[in-house]
Amino acid sequence: MKRIWPYIVAGVALIAIGLVWTLQGLDVLRGSAMSGSPLWASVGPIVLVVGIVLLVIAGVIARRRSR
Repeated sequence: MKRIWPYIVAGVALIAIGLVWTLQGLDVLRGSAMSGSPLWASVGPIVLVVGIVLLVIAGVIARRRSR
C-alpha cells in the first residue's frame, strides 16, 4: 500500500510556494528580486497547479485504500 503523506506534504508546500511566486510576480508581494517579474507570474501558477494535482492524487489513493 502506498502512503499518502508525501503527496500531501509536497502538495501543500508546492501550493504555498506557487502562491508566493505568483503574488511576487504580479507585484502584490514586494521587496524581492522576483517582484514584478512576468517569469514568476507565469511559473507560480504552474507550481500551484502541480501542488493541487498532488493533493488530488493523495485523495484518490486514500479513497481507494478505504474501499
